[in-house]
Amino acid sequence: MNQPSNASHPTTALSVNVNKVALLRNTRHLGIPSVTRAAELCLQAGAQGITVHPRPDERHIRSHDVFELAALMKAWPDREYNIEGNPSQNLMDFIRQVRPHQATFVPDSEDQFTSDHGWSFPQDAERLTPLIAECKALGVRVSLFMDPVPEQMAAARAVGADRVELYTEPYAAAWGTPQHAVELKRYAAAAQAALDAGLGVNAGHDLNRDNLAAFVREVPGVLEVSIGHALIADALELGYTATVQSYLACIQAGFAGSAKNS
Repeated sequence: MNQPSNASHPTTALSVNVNKVALLRNTRHLGIPSVTRAAELCLQAGAQGITVHPRPDERHIRSHDVFELAALMKAWPDREYNIEGNPSQNLMDFIRQVRPHQATFVPDSEDQFTSDHGWSFPQDAERLTPLIAECKALGVRVSLFMDPVPEQMAAARAVGADRVELYTEPYAAAWGTPQHAVELKRYAAAAQAALDAGLGVNAGHDLNRDNLAAFVREVPGVLEVSIGHALIADALELGYTATVQSYLACIQAGFAGSAKNS
């Protein structure tokens, strides 16, 4: 599959995770709210991508959502479709059938409440290497969900990953506390190590309208942020269009600040 050029969004791209739309829909049997309609509205508002994490228990995104969103994305050839999950569970079946632009490998257990840690090397290298190679043979870019540990970035590259997605919950949890500046430096160091290793840098987990601009400003080379929970919560109050535009404004503010400081 041809990969959209970053030239269409020279700053950090926003990929909207629509899992929580599916979670609300699944509480009834009416098919509302519509996951595909939510994705379409986010794309119309300027989001550069859509992310889903279809877990084996289908607690939110279900199999049909993955394929319906893939069909929707064909009408948006300049946007990206990112499917994330554990490649030892159900992720690879979706990758083989859909061939999204990006597969994000996440080391979740089947009953895990939410993603809360990244891959570790050398422990995970042997099982990840052939799965990454298979994705790349299918034309699918691979990103590994990683903790912000600079020493791990070269190992992620060595197993064939194209990018890493930095797990940002510790940064978000430190927001507004004295630990905030320390966390930012830690993520900046990890991102720089990833860049030095030849990896692209993504980020995600608990990023929101308060903490996003500072992250983009201080952490080098962030190509994409994947945001779900906070964005969908904001959309309940503001609507999809205003919410997506607000997050894009945060990214632009961060990018402008980074350019000013360089």
